[in-house]
Amino acid sequence: MSDITSEDSLFGPIKTTKPPRYPTLARFMKHKLAVAGACIIIFLVLACAIGPSIVPYDQFQLDMRNRFQAPFMGPHILGTDELGRDQLARLLMAGRISLSVGFVAMVIALAVGVVVGTLAGFYGGLAGDAMMRVVDAVLCFPTIFLLLTLAALIEPSLSSITLIIALTAWMEVARVTQGQIRALKERDFTAAAICGGSSNLRIMFRELVPNAAAPIIVAATLIVARGILLESYVSYLGYGIQPPVASWGNMLEKAQQYLTTAPWLAILPGVMITLAVASFNFVGDGVRDALDPRSNLQ
Repeated sequence: MSDITSEDSLFGPIKTTKPPRYPTLARFMKHKLAVAGACIIIFLVLACAIGPSIVPYDQFQLDMRNRFQAPFMGPHILGTDELGRDQLARLLMAGRISLSVGFVAMVIALAVGVVVGTLAGFYGGLAGDAMMRVVDAVLCFPTIFLLLTLAALIEPSLSSITLIIALTAWMEVARVTQGQIRALKERDFTAAAICGGSSNLRIMFRELVPNAAAPIIVAATLIVARGILLESYVSYLGYGIQPPVASWGNMLEKAQQYLTTAPWLAILPGVMITLAVASFNFVGDGVRDALDPRSNLQ
């Protein structure tokens, strides 16, 4: 009679692995680029939030004796600009502006896109088709030209630029949400909610939208990256955040005339933009894979 039990085999005891308590987080942590991106984002947010109070120089303080000081070559760690202003202080304050634009634009774009997409997907018919045709019509315009047109017609300020960026980013969210809602409203739990007497508003925003959260969350991370990049475009072309308020985009615009004599003035904000945008894109990829149970990262 065999002595092999359910826990043994011909080759020794069978080793069972305990499933992770938080499988979504476990899949995300296996995405190395996404984890690196999340760490960089946390570092940038903390640095821009706390850094200006630690740096010994103010962003507007002029040091005419150290104009165009190169990084690590004097009292200013990352050097100074044409007016002797500390580059580290300006980068951190500019980061506050650029990151704020990205995050606030994301919140506004999500709010508009989710509401439009949910209404269009749930009700369908003529009203839903009309909403999505408006979305398609706006999507036909190249984003950067639409953004520049709106920025040229409105007096540039932090709030107006943020609103303009949000109004050019909600259409993708609306389309993603509409597709998810159309599929989910045919599910059994929706029919059960209808039979239970739930109102349409409750069904849409308490039942359907939470179940469509995965692609919406992914879109949110990408909108932040897009908002930072679009703010840089517009500010670089002179239609965005106006000096003396610093953003990474207008720092690049001011630095272009000193590319040969003081290249660090352009390199430093360019590196910050690249790090922020790439990190949010990596996080978006990681979140997408983590929220997909069929992901090969599991």
